[in-house]
Amino acid sequence: MDDVGLSTLDSAIILVYIVGIIWYGIRKGKQSDSEDYFLGGRSMTWPIVGISLFAANIGSNTLIGLSSSAFQGNVAVYNYEWMAAVVLVFFAIFFLPFYLRSKVYTMPEFLERRYDTRCRYLFSVIMIIGNIIIDMASGLYAGNLILKIVFPEIDSWIIISLLALSAAAYTIPGGLSSAVHTEVLQALLLIAGSCLLTWFCFREVGGWDGMIAGLDAMFNSGEIRQSPDDVLSLIKPADDPQMPWTGLLLGVPLLGFYFWVNNQFMVQRVLSAKDLNHGRWGALFAGLLKLPVLFIMVIPGVVAIVLFSNLDISFLGYQIPLENGGQALCTRLNDCPNMTYPVLIYKLLPVGILGLVVAGILAAMASSISATLNSASTLITMDFVTKLRPDIDNKRLVRVGQITTVILVILAAAWAPQIERFSSLWEYLQSVLAYISPPIAAAFLVGLFYKRANARGAFASLLIGYAVSISFLVAKTNDWAPAITHIHFLLQVPALLLICAVANIAISTSAAPPGEAVVKNYTWSREIFRAETRELAGLPWYQNYRILSVGLLAVTFAIVAAFW
Repeated sequence: MDDVGLSTLDSAIILVYIVGIIWYGIRKGKQSDSEDYFLGGRSMTWPIVGISLFAANIGSNTLIGLSSSAFQGNVAVYNYEWMAAVVLVFFAIFFLPFYLRSKVYTMPEFLERRYDTRCRYLFSVIMIIGNIIIDMASGLYAGNLILKIVFPEIDSWIIISLLALSAAAYTIPGGLSSAVHTEVLQALLLIAGSCLLTWFCFREVGGWDGMIAGLDAMFNSGEIRQSPDDVLSLIKPADDPQMPWTGLLLGVPLLGFYFWVNNQFMVQRVLSAKDLNHGRWGALFAGLLKLPVLFIMVIPGVVAIVLFSNLDISFLGYQIPLENGGQALCTRLNDCPNMTYPVLIYKLLPVGILGLVVAGILAAMASSISATLNSASTLITMDFVTKLRPDIDNKRLVRVGQITTVILVILAAAWAPQIERFSSLWEYLQSVLAYISPPIAAAFLVGLFYKRANARGAFASLLIGYAVSISFLVAKTNDWAPAITHIHFLLQVPALLLICAVANIAISTSAAPPGEAVVKNYTWSREIFRAETRELAGLPWYQNYRILSVGLLAVTFAIVAAFW
């Protein structure tokens, strides 16, 4: 693989893209007041909302994670993608109307209105930490993997710092409007690049039949332990180490619920919608965009099994973690699956197209980083600064948001190199998310559907949930109580959520119920559904989100059935 590198044309394409996207982002920015800066003036239409949701989600970390998991024979990683469509339907039906009608800036602010200020502060702190160590840091780390293959002599911290600077260059001055408008262009470039890579993958391997034949030959020779049918199956046995079907049924929807319904950096895009209909259509459109990911981002990782399993990449100097805590040189792609996507693009794509695809990958990284930067600065500014300084004017509030963004970039860049300690990027993302999300998801679910839930129960359940999470993490790290800590993390998620939900309901009975206004404005009821039915009666089918939701679910389950 010593022939990899960027031609002058490829480098020029990437440079022009970076300069152009920064210019476009600054030009599209809004900062006249806090609503403009943090929510784009609440004026986004459904295509913008949907594409920006997709772009913010499909960052370079997702590209690296999906392809590396597929390369390891775990196409079931796609279950996270199609489940997003199901979760977004649930979001559009139940939660989104409450979010938009409340006119909140942040998800912790909504939790405060349903419960109290303590819940808001705790949730906000947890989410800010998560934004830094999950979303921003992993995006920077993945971008580093892409460029490290071309510039192996440059230290990772230098590459990460430059990537962070480029992502922040338009987010800091322009806010959410800059992030959203650039995400539209970046999503289109990312999809085009992924389609091109898939085409070149199949051309090299001999099409779908060639891929199956290659997998079958490797299985028969003992090079891989799974048959082609097993590799391409989405539904795995209950003892599968990657994604047991029980975890798919119980754990994946809950992780998706936190990510799409509670996570500030995703929900903030929907909060910018001009009205409820555009918010709902945008959410469903994002779900639709997630479905082709199987073919253009996951399957190329399967092709890499046939083409590059034993490829020597020792010249990169890439290090992998050892069980004793040390590091070893990675000599084969099999030993460091995180390099699957970089290997695919540098080995298969011709000059010019390579530059376009690398630009698309950097676009994906910039999308996720800019999304997270803006949401985290929104959390700090709106959940803490406005509370401490309620008299602060809009201009100074925007300036605080900009300064906060700079600090967050520095923190994320400093943490990103630590991800190398994990065996894979996808393991890092899902493991951390599994400990952060259940207490929050439980608070939102109980709060919307159980009218008796109150502040005492919610706050206690959050404390109990994170105490259990930390205890479990410490026990797992030290290999205490292996019978419990070795339970698959996708089964730990529903167990932790159940603990938090039961605690919320039980402890809520020891205090007075919430006020009538809280119950009316922040809990779901059948009357809301009936009133909405009357409103939808006069709309044509293509504007009725319920009909569109049924169509999206039908397409989703057809794909799942085809790869069962």
